[in-house]
Amino acid sequence: VIGAPERMTDITVAIDKLEKIGQEGVLAELEQKGLSQDSIQKLDPLLLMEGSTQEKLEFLKKFLKASEIGNEGLSELACLLDYVETDPVGADLEFDLTLARGLNYYTGSILEVKSAEVSIGSICGGGRYDDLTGIFGLEGVSGVGISFGADRIYDVLNQLERFPKRATLDTTLLFVNFGETEVKHIIPILGSLRKNGIATELYPEQAKMKKQMTYANSRGIPFVALLGEQEIQDGHITLKEMETGKQERLTPEELVERLSSAK
Repeated sequence: VIGAPERMTDITVAIDKLEKIGQEGVLAELEQKGLSQDSIQKLDPLLLMEGSTQEKLEFLKKFLKASEIGNEGLSELACLLDYVETDPVGADLEFDLTLARGLNYYTGSILEVKSAEVSIGSICGGGRYDDLTGIFGLEGVSGVGISFGADRIYDVLNQLERFPKRATLDTTLLFVNFGETEVKHIIPILGSLRKNGIATELYPEQAKMKKQMTYANSRGIPFVALLGEQEIQDGHITLKEMETGKQERLTPEELVERLSSAK
């Protein structure tokens, strides 16, 4: 869009310093690295962009309208944000157009996590990368990675007195993955269960029922939940107790109550 695809690393490294050196410092560094004034002027609005997530997405639709790959990335990002909106994570999500990571192998969305209560910088970060494993001879593998700042997380937990009394928690419930439509309905229920102290997993991909049940058995997960097309229409969840094979139809609220009593 700004006419300098070969300067991606220079641009992201400069933008990564925005909080430290400010907008003028970033623009000056880009000029020092040989970026044309025309490219810098096109990039400038991104450094100033404010507003809601939706307002930023609308801005990007106009900004990237002439870029096929840009629109493809924007569509993927909008889908990701839509998923996150359905998950009651209890954290503030900020869509930051100036977020940049120091490493240049990221090919999609990137993220950083900060504590809202302790000023300590990011405590973890990561993103999407395609074919990173190709440098090790394993080509065609995509992935998402995240790194955790153990020292910073420890400091935050220590300051806020948030260390859990119990260090590990075995999974109580596995949700069967029927596909994207069902997952959108499952995510809010996952959040509710976890908030109530019920360790819950969603099988990571759409797969045959037998494979997902085998996984639950191999992990010793006592309960499996099914939320398919019929359950969505009825507003109920089918809960299966793996040891006995007994099945129950419960509302999301009844499911929380049922599994809370089973702990």
